[in-house]
Order: sequence, then C-alpha cells, then structure tokens
Amino acid sequence: MRVSHLFTKTLKDAPADEVSKNAQLLIRAGYVYKEMAGVYAYLPLGLRVLENIKQIVREEMNAIDSNELIMTTLQRKEVWEKTTRWSDDVVDVWFKTRLKDDTELGLGWSHEEPIVEMMKNYVHSYRDLPVSLYQLQTKMRNELRAKSGIMRGREFVMKDMYSFHATKEDLDAYYEKTIEAYKRVYDRLGIGDETYVTFASGGAFTKFSHEFQTICDAGEDIIYLHREKNIAINEEVIDEAVAELGINRNELEPIKTAETGNIFNFGSQKTDEMGLYYTDKDGKQQSLYIGSYGIGITRAMGVIAEKLSDEKGLVWPVAIAPYKVYLVSIGKVAEKADELYETLQKAGVTVLYDDRDERPGAKFADAELIGLPYRVTMSERLLAENKLEFTVRNSGQTELLTLDELLAKIA
Repeated sequence: MRVSHLFTKTLKDAPADEVSKNAQLLIRAGYVYKEMAGVYAYLPLGLRVLENIKQIVREEMNAIDSNELIMTTLQRKEVWEKTTRWSDDVVDVWFKTRLKDDTELGLGWSHEEPIVEMMKNYVHSYRDLPVSLYQLQTKMRNELRAKSGIMRGREFVMKDMYSFHATKEDLDAYYEKTIEAYKRVYDRLGIGDETYVTFASGGAFTKFSHEFQTICDAGEDIIYLHREKNIAINEEVIDEAVAELGINRNELEPIKTAETGNIFNFGSQKTDEMGLYYTDKDGKQQSLYIGSYGIGITRAMGVIAEKLSDEKGLVWPVAIAPYKVYLVSIGKVAEKADELYETLQKAGVTVLYDDRDERPGAKFADAELIGLPYRVTMSERLLAENKLEFTVRNSGQTELLTLDELLAKIA
C-alpha cells in the first residue's frame, strides 16, 4: 500500500481528553478514531492489526476442533431471566433497548445463555457430544469507567468459545487443552513471556476460574506471582488460593497486570438451570457440562500497544503488524523505489510505501510512530553503492544490505 493512497493521517498530539498511552499512540499513528469514551472506530491500519490477531486466535481455536460461527447481538430477555442474569442487580453492564412493539431486548455482553438455548435444537444424544463453538464478535458493555483506551471499551471485539461435554472428565480435559491453546496464542502475539495463567474467582459455578493476566503498568488488576513455581493468583482470591495451594504468601510478588483472557468451568449448573440435557447410551437423561473461554481481541491490541511502544511510537510484533516493512524513498529515486516496492510484494512481503513528497525527517518520524517491524530506505547515495538501509524498529539496529541480502532477511 502506498502512503499516498492510504486513508490515514498521523498527528503530532493526541486528543487532550485521552489519558491512556495505548489510545494516544493509536490515534496519533492513525490506527483508531475516538468516537467517545470507550468507543473507537478502527481505521485501515488498525483493522489490519485486529484481523491479524483474529487470525492467530482462529487458527489456534480451529486446532482444538472448535467450529466458528457468529451469533446475534440482540438478546431476548426471557433467555437471560432463566439464570437471573437479566437483572441489573446481577449484571450491571447491560445496554438494553426496545423493539417498536415494545419488546425489551439486550445488546449482547456475552453469549453463555443464548448458546445454551440454541443448543437445545442441536444436542439430544451422547452421539452429539462433545461440541465446541466460538465466535469473533463485537460485544457491548455499559462500563462505568472507560479511561484505559481500547483496553477497556464499551464496545469491543471478543473471541468467546463454548464447549459442551457429556462428562466432567471430558470437560476437564478440554479445559486443559484450551489453556495450552491460549498459551500458544499469547506466544504468537508476542506477549507470552509476560502472560500468566492466573487463579481467579470462579463465581457461583466453581471455586476458581482462570484468567490470562499480562504484566502491564496500565492494567487494572494486581496478581501475586510465585516466579519459581510459576503460580499466579488474582488479588481478589489471594487468601483462599494460598490456603488451597499450600504456598507461602511471603514468597509472592505483587505485579500490575491487564486481563487479556479468561476461562470458566461452569460444570452442569448453567445447563441444568436452562433445561439442556442429553440422552446417554442407556436412554437416560443426563446433564451437560460446559466451559466458557474468552480472549479480548481489541484489548490484546491495546495491551500490546501499551507494553511494546517506546518514546518514538508503536512497536508491532511481526505476526500482527499491519505491514511488515515501511519503505522510505529519499530524493529522486521514485522509479527505483517503485521497482523495489513491486519486488518486495512479489516476494510475499507486505509493504507500506512512503511515496509522499515529504522531507526525510517527516517520513522517518512517521515510520517510527506507525511502528512497523522493519524500515527500508532508498536514496541516491545508497543506490550509487547498490545498497539499501535496513532498520529494525524494536532495536533501532541499522545495516546496509544488497537487495538479495534484504530478501534473505525478510521474505
């Protein structure tokens, strides 16, 4: 993509009312547009990052035999009343609306109840199990606080997955398989080394759930970490978890984190509440066991922007960057730069080509702000030497390479 054709505009300053670093940088670099507090539009660069994150998540969920679908945002009141979660006293983040015939509806903040209701049409026998389904969908939550940029939005993209099993043992096995899949996701996103499987409150259904907490100064959670044993505990369950696990609290280190995913083992309580059963091999009616598994797609993008940026701008990992290379042309080299642009694309390298009639300093500043993994610079001086300048964004390391050497590094 040529910068002259790209719908984007970098800004020297972020909006005065935006306090979060991730949103400040994403707005300045032309990735998002702020509609209002907690609500952002994703511009072409931002959408490419989101789609890359989605694809990593999609591949890992497919690898554990989950099927992708998409459900409706509009939610029927009576479905949620079966588990009391329609009540604002139980769930306080609902956005609610009405049809013209005065039917009250909600805008989906999660989909446990609707998917259980849907499965009444598809699960009848033990032969229909197990089933795992996931979606990548926009959720709506009427958050009281929305000051963390895209890390806590009132409208956000989430991967939510639900699995249905005939036995507790089968659910437990799939739950563990999902934990391993999530670890692979965070590794591929570039934050695996600082993301911990964390004991958290299980609510009404189970003693503990598990969160995936990423070390982040802008996060809203505190976890207690035992580095030697690789145990992490959310502050909200610290006393209970320490007793359960038999560890010394004095050995735990408090750390600021952001929750980037969570998984719940609901057992059979939710399906029992909603009347979803199956018939076993002996023709007897049995309860189903279900798990619920979430990853915040936009939140992960925000955490990565927050963690991996520097004083110059964003620093995207290769796997999710909107483009791999930022190509800068300096001076009267347009024809040769066009040729290089075509050569890189033919080699399968995604390129953002700064073909603007701008001073070099402005191009370099935008390259650093936008934060693509690599910058390649062509100039008259370099052409005379048959070289290209190659710069790695996250280290600043620069070297002069021939075209063949460049392709060997990045193609």
